[in-house]
Amino acid sequence: MITGNRGEWSEIYALLKLLGDTQLFLGDKDLEKLEGLVYPIIKVLRSESNGDFEYSVGDSIILISGNEQVLKVPIQEFKENATNLLNIIRENRHRTFSVPEIEDFMKSINCISLKANSSTKTDIIIKVHDQRTNQQPTLGFSIKSQLGSPSTLLNAGKTTNFIYKIEGVDLTDNEIEEINSISTRSKIKDRISAIQNRGGQFNFNSTEQKIFANNLILVDSLLPQILSHMIFGFYSSNFSHLKEIVDSISMKNPMEFDIKNEHKFYVYKIKRFLTDIALGMMPSKVWTGQYDATGGYLIVKENGDVLCYHIYNRNQFEDYLFNNTKFETASSTRHEFGKIYKDRANLFLKLNLQIRFIK
Repeated sequence: MITGNRGEWSEIYALLKLLGDTQLFLGDKDLEKLEGLVYPIIKVLRSESNGDFEYSVGDSIILISGNEQVLKVPIQEFKENATNLLNIIRENRHRTFSVPEIEDFMKSINCISLKANSSTKTDIIIKVHDQRTNQQPTLGFSIKSQLGSPSTLLNAGKTTNFIYKIEGVDLTDNEIEEINSISTRSKIKDRISAIQNRGGQFNFNSTEQKIFANNLILVDSLLPQILSHMIFGFYSSNFSHLKEIVDSISMKNPMEFDIKNEHKFYVYKIKRFLTDIALGMMPSKVWTGQYDATGGYLIVKENGDVLCYHIYNRNQFEDYLFNNTKFETASSTRHEFGKIYKDRANLFLKLNLQIRFIK
């Protein structure tokens, strides 16, 4: 019996839905369909533990080939099973669950697992017909679902800690202990306020891990500093949405860019950062700029629509990431941040970067 959570079952739903629709809809920055822009699907490619399978779209049937075996399945069966699975995912309140009736259909089409067998971020590969260019690109996607809990774009870790030097104030050991013991719901924000109320100022020192710093510099030489201002803004204000924080930092312009002609320096650089994170950059691994086979995201919406965001349509992809992500406070205990500490008589505080999709 196959069991999985809502997000994992959403991957199967996306497969069934796409083959039932036989076309791929493009999404805009607000998670709505771009009118008049669709890609007819030629085939869907999926790797399973028992082989690689192609689902080729015909006039009224799906041809499934793999291991020298060809099956013919009416498109209507994919539509009906997609609708049934969507209703089950929506109604199920268990953390993990099985769907025996869908599992039977999955086995009949050589789909034997919830997650595609892949070593990259690619969950599904789709060959489409681009009517604008008359080309037939093969596009890789990671599947993100709104049917379950919002997923992270950048996971927290000690690797994503930013270190700030506290200057302008001498704190006694008792004061440090007093501030570090603040345990309110907004404890990190309140600790920062307590330091500032004593005259303390925060200046970015470094990231905790050098590899992450160099990855950021590879994207843009000023990105560590820009992110340090954004992260501090998040922990010391009520803003959390990336767009809000970028709007705020753009007004303050801490990097002193020449904005007389209204160049969107911060928006541009953060969009590039989000794209690289989405398509392969990890804080703990050296980033070469080479994207995974993944070229974008398929978003399973709450209403059951499946929308495509792809590097092939870069503007829509960047706008989607920029408008649908937020900063989030991870566990300060697990990732060891949010407390004042001493190093060679200097005072420091670590703040952590985690980015999650907005529901």
